[in-house]
Amino acid sequence: MIEIKNITKTYNSGDISVSFQALKGVSFTIKDGEFVAIMGPSGSGKSTLMHILGALDSPTSGTYFLDGKDVSTLSDDELADIRKDKIGFVFQSFNLLPRTTVLRNVMLPLVYDGIEVNEREKRAKEALIAAGLDEAHFTHLSNQLSGGQIQRVAIARALVNNPSLILADEPTGNLDSRTGEVVLGTFQKLNKEFGRTIVLITHEPEIAEHADRILFIKDGLLIEDKTTHQKRIIKNI
Repeated sequence: MIEIKNITKTYNSGDISVSFQALKGVSFTIKDGEFVAIMGPSGSGKSTLMHILGALDSPTSGTYFLDGKDVSTLSDDELADIRKDKIGFVFQSFNLLPRTTVLRNVMLPLVYDGIEVNEREKRAKEALIAAGLDEAHFTHLSNQLSGGQIQRVAIARALVNNPSLILADEPTGNLDSRTGEVVLGTFQKLNKEFGRTIVLITHEPEIAEHADRILFIKDGLLIEDKTTHQKRIIKNI
C-alpha cells in the first residue's frame, strides 16, 4: 500500500543559506492490512514524516507511492483529493464539533462529498459500530461523552469515507492510560477483524508495542524496523 523511497525534507529559514533537514533519506514499505507504529523522540522527524504520509506536505526529494500513485508529485488540489478519498485521520485533539450530535459529527465528511442524507446516516452508523461505540450514544452531543468515547467517534469519522489508510497521530495523548488501552484495542480490532491498514504515530514505546511492527525514527533517519510481539488488549467500553 505504501512505498517510501529516499524521502528527504529540508526546511529553509528566511536566510536561504540556513536550512534544516528534517528527513535524510527514509525508505520503507507498508503492506495492505498492516498495523505499523512510527516512533521517535521530539525532533526526530516523525511528525514531518506523518505530514508527508498524510498528504499534508510534500517531500523535498524522493518518492511516496500510496496505492500505486506517486503522491510526492501531486498538486495541492490533487493532494486534497487524496486526503479526502484515501486517508482517514485520527488526532490527539479529537477535532469534533462540541454542540453537534455524534452521528452528525461522523456524517460531516460525507456532506462535502454530496452523499444523499439517508446514505450518509447509514454509513455513519456503520462506521460508529465498527469503531465500537454503543448505539445509545449516537444522538448524544460529543461534549456529553467520555474521552475514550469521543476518540471512538473520531475513529468512526476517519472510517466513514472507507479510506485505504488510517493515520493516527498520538491518538491516546489526551487520555488516561486505561482509556488509552481501550482506544488502542479499537485500532487492533479494526486491523484484525476489518483488515484496516493503520499507521500510528507515537513517542511512547508502550503505545508502539501494540502495533505489529515499529519503525524507529531518529535524527531524520530510519534506524530500526522491527516486528513486535504485541499484547492482545481488545476490550469493550
